[in-house]
Amino acid sequence: MSCDWNRRDCLRWTAGSAVPWLANIGRLLAAEGERSATRAPARSIILLWLAGGPSQLETFDPHPGSRIAGGTGAISTAVKGIKLAEGYPRLAAAMRSVSLIRSMTSTEPDHERGTQLAKTGYTPDAVTVFPSIGAICCHELPAQGADIPRHVSILAGSWPSQGGFLGSEYDAFQTGDPAHPVPDVHTGVSNARYRRRLEDLAVVERAFAARHGLHAETLGHARLADQARRMMSSEQLRAFDVSEEPASLRRAYGETPFGRGCLAARRLTEVGVRAIEVTLSGWDSHVDNHAAHRKLATTLDPAMAALIQDLRERERLDTTLVICAGEFGRTPKINALGGRDHWTAAFSVALAGGAMRGGVVIGQTDPDGGRHVPDPKTFADLHATILKALGINPAKENVSPARRPVKLSEGNVISELLQVA
Repeated sequence: MSCDWNRRDCLRWTAGSAVPWLANIGRLLAAEGERSATRAPARSIILLWLAGGPSQLETFDPHPGSRIAGGTGAISTAVKGIKLAEGYPRLAAAMRSVSLIRSMTSTEPDHERGTQLAKTGYTPDAVTVFPSIGAICCHELPAQGADIPRHVSILAGSWPSQGGFLGSEYDAFQTGDPAHPVPDVHTGVSNARYRRRLEDLAVVERAFAARHGLHAETLGHARLADQARRMMSSEQLRAFDVSEEPASLRRAYGETPFGRGCLAARRLTEVGVRAIEVTLSGWDSHVDNHAAHRKLATTLDPAMAALIQDLRERERLDTTLVICAGEFGRTPKINALGGRDHWTAAFSVALAGGAMRGGVVIGQTDPDGGRHVPDPKTFADLHATILKALGINPAKENVSPARRPVKLSEGNVISELLQVA
């Protein structure tokens, strides 16, 4: 039988076979589109913490030419209609992966209380110490085989994230500039002496347990000591060492402690760390606000943009949620010292990756600087949305030491941001 077809044969096949085939392809493409409209839950979070309260007007919500701008200009981004303050060209280019909440509100104008509210989603309480979002993430999700702490704070500020009533084992492990070795992970003595110390410690543990009618294995401090020993000998500690990365990549993040912290954060997600907090301080701009923000932008812009790009190129952006936030914003009015003061009525948070839709803006602020904000969002709402993106039910309850049932979040999920079912 000849395999040569003439033109009539081809037309006859097209009429009889190709149309159903094309219809099947169409159905397949439609189904694939439905699947791509949602994403699997994120597995890790990276919080870029802007300590001090960044000005929304000099970062994510500029109002160029208005009275409240105080001369701050704006630049276009990769998403039509969305502008950022001048000084963020690299982040502007990545805007298709970034979403903004411009109608964030808070009830806490004090730095410490504002930080606690932002990191936990709960107003500080004299009785209950609430866990931070990173602690909840580690408590609710599997360990992923990490030998090192699953909750890490790099360049920790005055109030790093903590485990609260979940326990101190969920406190963030604090470390400094990744340019330097992680502290306190080397014995400082010979191997032989170190082994003898472990043997002596085991004797003390058994004696203490026997005296109190316990098994040594049940002692919490013995378990923590064992975890510390595993960490000290773990290859996963290399994730903190950004010197292993190419010089070109380190330059892309910026040769700053914060830039190195963001690079280390990406490396830590690859070894199973669930939650990393990287702090950039200096945003409390009561004096000379514009100069302070221009300087900080040269650190934040390359670091955050490089982090997003790096995660995307490694196909980890969909599984890593990046949050950039501070405890509140700054006043629309510039004070007598050229600064902006604390402002809880309306400020911004940026999110990227995970199950977040890119190029979305939620809410808006008054160009005249008023306190009224359409569609206001709270930190409880933000936490509920983050938990949903992680596949965690925000309404789940834990019981505090005071026997009080506490929801993971009392906020409402901001569904417009999410691509999860």
